[in-house]
Amino acid sequence: MEKEKVNQFLMNNAANFPPEATIMLRQKLESLPESAEMSLLSTEWKSPMTTFLLAFLLGGFGADRFYLGETGLGVAKLLTCGGVGIWALVDLFTAFGRAKKFNWNKMQLMC
Repeated sequence: MEKEKVNQFLMNNAANFPPEATIMLRQKLESLPESAEMSLLSTEWKSPMTTFLLAFLLGGFGADRFYLGETGLGVAKLLTCGGVGIWALVDLFTAFGRAKKFNWNKMQLMC
């Protein structure tokens, strides 16, 4: 991938990835073959803010877990009413990190 496109990608999407992964992310993008470039640029990343809002508004129903593709945990959270509120509260504080980690894992699979 061209350096200019890497810089543009990072400028637009850096907030969706863990800050400590920025250097590794840049390296992966620079070594990305041209054939995988379009699929990467067209990928929609999960927003940490959306994850937080779902955890805040619908956390007891597991909406944040369903949003991140964690269906089993979403069902468990739904059935236990957010772990009687405790699980929902913990997820509220970890929402940003979980979304960024989800995006990083998705990036690892693509590259």
